[in-house]
Amino acid sequence: MLQILGRTTRIDFLGRRRIAAVVSGLLMLVSLVSLLAQGLVLGLDFTGGTLIEVAYPRPVELSEVRQRLAGGGLGDVVVQHFGTARDVLIRVAPREGLASADVSTRVLELLQEEGGGPAMRRVEFVGPQVGEELAEKGGLAMLYALIGILLYVAFRFEYRFALGAVAALVHDVLITLGFFSVFRIEVDLTVLAAVLAVIGYSLNDTIVVFDRIRENFRKMRRGSALEVMNASINQTISRTLMTSLTTLLVLVALFAFGGEIIHGFALALIVGIVVGTYSSIFIASPAALALGVSRSDLVAPKREEAADDRP
Repeated sequence: MLQILGRTTRIDFLGRRRIAAVVSGLLMLVSLVSLLAQGLVLGLDFTGGTLIEVAYPRPVELSEVRQRLAGGGLGDVVVQHFGTARDVLIRVAPREGLASADVSTRVLELLQEEGGGPAMRRVEFVGPQVGEELAEKGGLAMLYALIGILLYVAFRFEYRFALGAVAALVHDVLITLGFFSVFRIEVDLTVLAAVLAVIGYSLNDTIVVFDRIRENFRKMRRGSALEVMNASINQTISRTLMTSLTTLLVLVALFAFGGEIIHGFALALIVGIVVGTYSSIFIASPAALALGVSRSDLVAPKREEAADDRP
């Protein structure tokens, strides 16, 4: 069981599964409504547009850069530091009647109107067709990952556990994307990569719990399925929390000090790990229990000993 300050505790996690189901249901409903009503704020990787990197001879405030661009009719842009306070990354969405090359030229002209203007480092153009293709392939990547996980867990454990694991992963992905939709945070390829990483992280936690459940079904011959699952979650909870907390410490530091370019990536991982840790305890195992998993599904029956034919 969970060891806290040298004392063994028994927490009835599955006894709170109905409360957890209500909380998860509300969060998923809010996420789904937000995704259907207002969608995601897609970044340049998915919508297409122009990415411009410029280098100033001195540190520059981003508000000053935004003000100059807004004064020239380019107010709806994303401006962020890239590496140092002298390097600035500018993302401009597609403009009707204005070619991508003209957009980069116009941006540089606006920033060089006063003395001490920046020098152009690089310009990248992403067409809308490429953006649509990236969005489609990103969605397919998540779908294929879930199908592969379903087959893997069904082969290694049992199909009810597979359905429970996939239910937990769908729960994690939906709430993570819903968080970005509700708070209107831009989603780019780094966020998509973080969501895929969350799927793997959450699955790893779930597999650890499922493996302990299977082991305890063979050891605890007299306990019910509910008691065995509760004992298994208690035995793995210290490992789950320790892993999550140490990972979160790194991600919080990355979010705070890593620069704006990876804010979305770090934030998606922070939200996903918190939700994934919760789902590995309160979603995956209760879902398998609700589907009727029992000892006979994981423990092979004992073979009857052959009768002694000797006279």
